[in-house]
Amino acid sequence: MTSKLTRRAALGAAAALPFASVAAPALAAGSETKANTAVARTFRLGEFSVTTLLDGSLPRDGAKEIFGGGASDEDFAKVSAENFIPADKAQFYFTPTLLNTGSDLILFDTGLGKGGIQTALAGAGVSPEDIDIVVLTHMHPDHIGGMTTKDAPTFPNARYVTAAAEYDFWSAQEEGNRVGDMVAAKVTPFADKMSFIEDGGQVASGVTAMAAFGHTPGHMVYHLESGGQRLILTADLANHYVWSFAHPEWEVKFDMDKAQATAARRKVLGMLAADKVPMIGYHMPFPAAGFVETRGDGFRFVPVSYQMMG
Repeated sequence: MTSKLTRRAALGAAAALPFASVAAPALAAGSETKANTAVARTFRLGEFSVTTLLDGSLPRDGAKEIFGGGASDEDFAKVSAENFIPADKAQFYFTPTLLNTGSDLILFDTGLGKGGIQTALAGAGVSPEDIDIVVLTHMHPDHIGGMTTKDAPTFPNARYVTAAAEYDFWSAQEEGNRVGDMVAAKVTPFADKMSFIEDGGQVASGVTAMAAFGHTPGHMVYHLESGGQRLILTADLANHYVWSFAHPEWEVKFDMDKAQATAARRKVLGMLAADKVPMIGYHMPFPAAGFVETRGDGFRFVPVSYQMMG
């Protein structure tokens, strides 16, 4: 049973994460797997069921201007060529995650609002009405777009959780701010169902918020732990599976505080590599799950293969 988070009494008193004592998981999707489709993929994490949901994917030009701030054209092209990708364009993926704890169905982020989240949920055998909790890792439009459908709540039976710092920042923006206006339209209508979480607070047993500010003022990643197995939902900590890993110091256009975002990337990616803990990243190539290893002064994203498929 989960306790409702309150802004005044954030769950910051939760026990410190047992990073050193909890074994890294050998994830396997067994017979209980709900989804293995082009838009929904389920993995096991102890007693949890974790499903990635492909909300959409699209190409975008100007990759260096987006992901290579501070890099020379030569260095950006070199890293791209070494990883067999073009230096002038990127493929974007948008991947909310569904967590079944056995007690709650928790959806992390809601996608673009173009109908993809409903399709992906259907692929997992879940309807929007089944969702108990919606967690917003942050409030960029591609994470809150699916909060409503034709001005009606997409998840009518859910309560909502986000960081107080995130909500306060965007709610304070004057009219005309693109993100602030979208927050006013998509998030503010649910204020009476919204609870606020701080670093170390728990959404549910085994689901703990970790501050990773920089991308936005209240950007959170989430530590999942069940049966001695761990996984981190990294949200927008790293926006590209090559450039943001190989050179965490390269500035990303969408990061609001570039230095703080770089520090968060190095901290979390370093922990994932050292502890061999898997991750799910919102913008990683679908199914968005993988591992992190150190490479030189940076890191490498290692996509899942059969080691997570059982």
